[in-house]
Amino acid sequence: MTNYRDPEHFERLYQSDPDPWKFATSDYERDKYAATLATLLDGTTRRFSRGFEIGCSIGVLTRQFAGLCDTMLGVDVSRTALEDAERRCADVPHLTFTLMRAPQEWPNGSFDLIVFSEVLYYLGLDGIDLAARRTLESLAPGGTVVLVDWLGPTDGACTGDEAAARFIAACAPRLSPQRQQRAEKYRIDVLE
Repeated sequence: MTNYRDPEHFERLYQSDPDPWKFATSDYERDKYAATLATLLDGTTRRFSRGFEIGCSIGVLTRQFAGLCDTMLGVDVSRTALEDAERRCADVPHLTFTLMRAPQEWPNGSFDLIVFSEVLYYLGLDGIDLAARRTLESLAPGGTVVLVDWLGPTDGACTGDEAAARFIAACAPRLSPQRQQRAEKYRIDVLE
């Protein structure tokens, strides 16, 4: 995988700091999560049967998506992050977490909601293409994909704009952006 960030990199991050991006405490994250849900729902009261988040980290956003889903699966490459996510979300019985190296590994079944929040550029260029293929294979008819991408410098394979554009192009024509929001530091794309 070209420029793929290996799982050991993320495991070291979480072992040195249980919340390296301050998902649980920063105003930026809180506001971005609210904007993500608002962009997804767009004034509706949608409900999803089966949700899937790639790169769920410590489960802060996953927990919020779980409120919209009958079942929700969060996966990450860091066992340390997942242990924190499981503790954080222990009271949400329909939310499960699994150690998984997506997109090389992918869960069985179909999903009507798939979420990539600030993770695509870490997958590498080939990984973004594979993630798009796997998404198309497992997305239920009428399903929704949410992309959230940081617009500042990344230590991944590309910028957030490049990652989103590559993923969107790889999913065309089956999926296309239906709602988009651009803030100073991030972009949100809802594909249907």
